[in-house]
Amino acid sequence: MSKRRIKKVAIIGSGIMGSGIACHFANIGVDVLLLDIVPRELNDKEKAKGLTLEDKVVRNRLVNDALTASLKSKPSPIYNKKFADRITTGNIDDDLHLIKDVDWVMEVVVERLDIKQSVFEKVEKYRTPGTIISSNTSGIPIKFMNEGRSEDFRKHFAVTHFFNPPRYLKLFEVVPGPDCKQEVTDFLMEYGDKFLGKTSVLAKDTPAFIGNRIGIFGIQSLFHQVKELGLTVEEVDKLTGPVIGRPKSATFRTVDVVGLDTLVHVANGIYDNCPNDEAHELFKLPDFINTMMENKWLGSKTKQGFYKKSVNAEGKKEILTLDLDTMEYRSKKRAKFATLELTKTIDKPIDRFKVLVGGKDKAGEFYRKNFAAMFAYVQNRIPEISDELYRIDDAMKAGFGWENGPFEIWDAVGVEKGIELMKAEGKEPAAWVTEMVAKGETAFYTVKDGATYYYDVNEKAQVKKPGQDAFIILDNIRKSNEVFKNSGVVIEDLGNGILNCEFQSKMNTIGGDVLAGLNKAVDLAEKDFDGLVVGNQGANFSVGANIGMIFMMAVEQEYDELNMAIKYFQDTMMRMRYSSIPVISAPHGMALGGGCELSLHADKVVAAAETYMGLVEFGVGVIPGGGGSKEMALRASDTFRKGDVQLNVLQEYFLTIGMAKVSTSAYEAYDLGLLQKGKDVVVVNRDRQIAEAKKHAILLAEAGYTQPVKRDDVLVLGKQALGAFMVATDSMQASNFISEHDQKIANKLAYVMAGGDLSEPTKVSEQYLLDIEREAFLSLCTERKTLERIQHMLKTGKPLRN
Repeated sequence: MSKRRIKKVAIIGSGIMGSGIACHFANIGVDVLLLDIVPRELNDKEKAKGLTLEDKVVRNRLVNDALTASLKSKPSPIYNKKFADRITTGNIDDDLHLIKDVDWVMEVVVERLDIKQSVFEKVEKYRTPGTIISSNTSGIPIKFMNEGRSEDFRKHFAVTHFFNPPRYLKLFEVVPGPDCKQEVTDFLMEYGDKFLGKTSVLAKDTPAFIGNRIGIFGIQSLFHQVKELGLTVEEVDKLTGPVIGRPKSATFRTVDVVGLDTLVHVANGIYDNCPNDEAHELFKLPDFINTMMENKWLGSKTKQGFYKKSVNAEGKKEILTLDLDTMEYRSKKRAKFATLELTKTIDKPIDRFKVLVGGKDKAGEFYRKNFAAMFAYVQNRIPEISDELYRIDDAMKAGFGWENGPFEIWDAVGVEKGIELMKAEGKEPAAWVTEMVAKGETAFYTVKDGATYYYDVNEKAQVKKPGQDAFIILDNIRKSNEVFKNSGVVIEDLGNGILNCEFQSKMNTIGGDVLAGLNKAVDLAEKDFDGLVVGNQGANFSVGANIGMIFMMAVEQEYDELNMAIKYFQDTMMRMRYSSIPVISAPHGMALGGGCELSLHADKVVAAAETYMGLVEFGVGVIPGGGGSKEMALRASDTFRKGDVQLNVLQEYFLTIGMAKVSTSAYEAYDLGLLQKGKDVVVVNRDRQIAEAKKHAILLAEAGYTQPVKRDDVLVLGKQALGAFMVATDSMQASNFISEHDQKIANKLAYVMAGGDLSEPTKVSEQYLLDIEREAFLSLCTERKTLERIQHMLKTGKPLRN
């Protein structure tokens, strides 16, 4: 069978979803043809310019305006603004014939069957046989969309349902049409995972598929429980947010962001099309939702929903909350529950569920009712919406940002306990659950030999979850493959001669134990292994150094100890670079400060596409002290070319630190000089990252990795650069763009990156730069303003500008 390649796609419909999907295909290097309809009339600007409906700028106005709006939206749909050049716009009337040259045509028009059928009829006139054709519908049955189409069309037709925003939400539901070829289904599942970076979930052609069917049930269930239990909007959001591994926006704030009308549309669709659903009446909208719809309180898009931004009598901005009893907005109330206090010392949400369902207060009652309803509902959706229970969990984690899916939560509570909770609410376990328990199976999931197994309802046994061979799941191997552990790290054997050093500190901050662990990892790898990966699968790679430790030493004026601590940090980073085995860094999420510095010193970086990397030390009143300032001077030196104005090159690297720039993606990190083209690589699917990093470690080792020779050839510009930078900071301070303290920090950085006040450009060693970097860092730690900034950051988590 020939290998299908996707070089160009056509997206028909340029609304929020269409433009977002177009941007994400552009993100992964695919050429995109984005089409929409021709406007029926001129707008005022076009009339003033004397344009007609025949002018191309008018005919492409809708698609161009939609794409422009999408590219301006925040968070951005595109990894790098330059990638938007991969998108060509046009209109259906003039340009639909161009789809003959694409490999995949995707329809993303409004949710009306007649319009979709009309689009497909036109598409079939120009589509090349064998080309994949799909719809992004969230609920229209495929058999209706397929009607009247050719056999080749039907064999290559499926629903490919992205969640909004397409760049950030990982769920990619694949729903094959009744005549869709198996090879097309298999291709779409693999492409979603490997190329689009998604969690591909195979779904059946049922209303709302998997993600929205379960997700909307969960929200509707809460809508009904909120009145029954007398809970406020704030209380529900407190109970359904990060404490149970859900996004900060929890329930009601999420509805505001998504739009109440969107939720109502899906809920009504399920109510109308699932008459036999045992929870059918739950999809009926409660009175307060109907009132909100009538008042057009739809959320962010109408400036008010469950929350409303306001300005109080003192002129201060305030967020008001909707009182669901009075249907009036009031000041926010603090939500507090004794049960939640019991979970404060439990780091992982999965370990909190047993405590939460045992709570003696209103929170405990809420969790018992909520989980009983969810367990009862998901068990009955098998085999209706999926034959495999893991697909339901995957959909909820990838589409709704849940850390754990419903069956994983049920396992955490205990299968027997979950049944007990259901029975207390008058709900019975499904026959397959009863049978599973009778067989002696005590969990829906088990881990064996580093792989996840799930209970297969048809096989009536634990079956290995497919698709894991491309992944390394650290949770599954941590205990069995542990080589070393302290309070900061776990070092695991990944197999094939490669170790992994996984941070375990709070927010993966880098303190003494983490540094000791990194050194131990290098010791072990040099002695008995071939390479080292530094990677984890937490929310963030690392938010930086432990600034609390720095603050305490500075306050106590323990400068000798602080000097030794910073030198230990620098030496550890240099150990990453100058060990006798290859070291691969695998950053994802936030890789800030010390987390960024570690990546700068690795032999290679295998970054997740969603990596937000930067040297942000200016925010706490210091310069990068773990080799970051040195490294940016070195990288500037390495990019000096004959004929370059070297000062201008150095200035770019200086500004990356001085403005505390953070990349909005790994691809943007290349532009900031934090990743290096031709050396570092980007992985779109984070689930594949550790496995990919391991591959690169093996490749470097097998290629004959040799310990690098320490550098003594870094060209620094001395007084030429130092003078120019100090004149610039003086001017900025005089114009009140920066404070005196900001100027002091900038001048210290300038001193380091210029290589000091050398009289002429000179080649120096890395150690020379590290020494003056450390000296500059320590001198800033004696400043009162710096200590104030560090203290503010420790209290609020936000940088303070003086």
